[in-house]
Amino acid sequence: MGCAVSNRARSKVFGTLILSSALSPAIPRVSLPDHVFARLRAEILSGQYRPGERLPAQRALAADFGVNMASIREALKRLEQLRLVEVRHGDGTIVLDWRRSGGLEALMLHDRVDESFARDLFEARRLLLVEAARLAAERRSDAQALALSEMAEALASADDESHALLADWAFMAALVEAAGNLIFQLTMNSVRELYLPHAGAFAALVANREQLVPLYRRAAGAVRDRDAGEAAAAVAELADAQGALVLG
Repeated sequence: MGCAVSNRARSKVFGTLILSSALSPAIPRVSLPDHVFARLRAEILSGQYRPGERLPAQRALAADFGVNMASIREALKRLEQLRLVEVRHGDGTIVLDWRRSGGLEALMLHDRVDESFARDLFEARRLLLVEAARLAAERRSDAQALALSEMAEALASADDESHALLADWAFMAALVEAAGNLIFQLTMNSVRELYLPHAGAFAALVANREQLVPLYRRAAGAVRDRDAGEAAAAVAELADAQGALVLG
């Protein structure tokens, strides 16, 4: 199905373009706390620091990184917010078992998806999107059905990989919104914080648009027609194709 892409749809799809600067590492802007945070996070997630182990004292960390104490405290605060460590006053900073306490942020190491987590990520993505498609076909509003069709066309006409990645995200987020399930939407909010700032790591998602665009259109059409089975089948095929592109 072909349809013109309205200005409203383009605005919704590409309204997050300011975030697409993350797709291009031309001018790295990493503060000292960012650097400390990124390295400690990577060391925790890779197992260099194990659950229950204490991180070195803050003064020792400051000396090791060559930064001031304020940078160390800020980095540790961010690690604690991600539930990777627990800062215990008088007892140091304890590494938590992030597989039990952490969130989706644990999937990202050094601006790439860690290979050991990628399969789990795409398995969960498929399950969520397929069920969201089924529910969207049953619950969508007319405006939501139209938006999905317009977003499929926006992806088809995207000028480059960056725009295509953002259009893919917009389509999937709109699909989940149309499903009308609050938990699905909150889950997508968490995924957004993982995906958009590091979208370049997922470039393969849209690597073969000739194969993928008909599947976006088919899914949008099924949601429009309130055909839950066909919507789920189209999104399952799309998710499988994208998983194969990324995972090989």
